[in-house]
Amino acid sequence: MIKILTACGAGVNSSHQIKDALEEEMKNRGFDVSCEAVMIKDVTEEMVSKFDIFAPIVKPDLGFEVAIPTVDCGPILYRIPVMAQPVYDQMEETIKGLNKK
Repeated sequence: MIKILTACGAGVNSSHQIKDALEEEMKNRGFDVSCEAVMIKDVTEEMVSKFDIFAPIVKPDLGFEVAIPTVDCGPILYRIPVMAQPVYDQMEETIKGLNKK
């Protein structure tokens, strides 16, 4: 299973929209993923280390180097397929690059 961490300002809306969208789309593409949505202020280096991919709305300055692949998932929130498609494609390529089943 691929573990994805997503985060937004409050951790209750935007990050959950990304979580739901990624889980559904990656499942449709044949990947077993689990996403967790949190408040961006709660993201720590230790928390990030427990995930395979970081999927924030925008690339944040967390005060530490994120050591896992990061995919900017903000365009998913526009709910315009042509904007979300490149994000899903990038996420798929990132998952494939993990060489993890």
